Amino acid sequence: MVQVRAVTVVLAASALLVTAGCSSGEGGGADGSGTPPGIRGGSSHAPSAPGATATATAETPPAKGSVKVLRTVTEGLDTPWGLAPLADGGLLVSSRDEGTITRIDEKTGAKTVLGEVPGVAPAGEGGLLGIALSPDYASDHMVYAYLTTASDNRIVRMLYDERKPSGEQLGAPDTIFKGIPKGMIHNGGRIAFGPDRMLYAGAGETGDRGLAQDKKALGGKILRMTPEGEPAPGNPFPDSVVYSYGHRNVQGLAWDDKQRLWASEFGQDTWDELNQIKPGDNYGWPVVEGISHNSAYHDPVVQWKTDEASPSGIAYAGGSIWMAALRGERLWRVPLNGTEASAAPQAFLSGKYGRLRTVVSAGGDRLWLTTSETDGRGTPVKGDDRLLELEVE
Repeated sequence: MVQVRAVTVVLAASALLVTAGCSSGEGGGADGSGTPPGIRGGSSHAPSAPGATATATAETPPAKGSVKVLRTVTEGLDTPWGLAPLADGGLLVSSRDEGTITRIDEKTGAKTVLGEVPGVAPAGEGGLLGIALSPDYASDHMVYAYLTTASDNRIVRMLYDERKPSGEQLGAPDTIFKGIPKGMIHNGGRIAFGPDRMLYAGAGETGDRGLAQDKKALGGKILRMTPEGEPAPGNPFPDSVVYSYGHRNVQGLAWDDKQRLWASEFGQDTWDELNQIKPGDNYGWPVVEGISHNSAYHDPVVQWKTDEASPSGIAYAGGSIWMAALRGERLWRVPLNGTEASAAPQAFLSGKYGRLRTVVSAGGDRLWLTTSETDGRGTPVKGDDRLLELEVE
């Protein structure tokens, strides 16, 4: 909690989003080298000035990380949202609005559409969202997806058969979990299998704030379930998939090298958050937003003004959490020391690629990163949206 934290970061911003919707507009740091000049032009892509200030103890010197854009793997993606690397090479990417899953050849950038997921009802922030590979993918070839239907958000799994023709490689979806509330906003949508082989899902509160504090409701939660959609063994509440609660809109899930779970969360008007997740803990929304110093609620490890972040995906690499920012149009690095931030966060790629949606570990010191300019809230330029390969330190 904040009383023992080595670093408390408060990021100043010149403007706040003061509507009741997402901090996101769903939504200074050093910029990474190797970015082609002129990709972003005009004031429509200019993010707010970083204006970050940090207070650190003598034991926490400023971070000294770096980001290098190695290459643009592919271009022309439509509303990319979920991203899942394949063990034998290639990546799967979901299209929120098209409801399709596409395989990208990581060497050539060539795109092959596996198929369209039936039942997807894209609207607002809903559609085909997060995807994840079965922990037994090598033998069962199952792809999991979080999607918005006409009635709810749900999680399905599908057989991926590479032997079939392009466009017909996805089997019929098997619904493993349904009834997650849907809305025009705050559908959550990130799914990931943890080191424990259980499936975790970030579920938003759909704008209905009361859901977040209701332990019996599925909205405003991080959920944990078996690959078959049953409450996972060891969950904090009996016969429930609820793992943590008091969330507004979780879109980032990642584990560090000690198998600790981290999550990014959209705030409303004031603070976006990076949280270290403990089973059964209450993360405060809508009673509090950001650090509250109230022992009833689990405080975030780091908080940002909303126009600096509006975070979606996160990944762990090189001792740091890397966080993709939508409205903030930058990639944040949060160096860790256990469950604390060891130094002030750093911002990279500020404004160069526009809105950033999903970041995934590519192994070692590399990351995959997707942009999100075609989601209705960006200003696309030629080539959007893109998949980038980064080298980080």
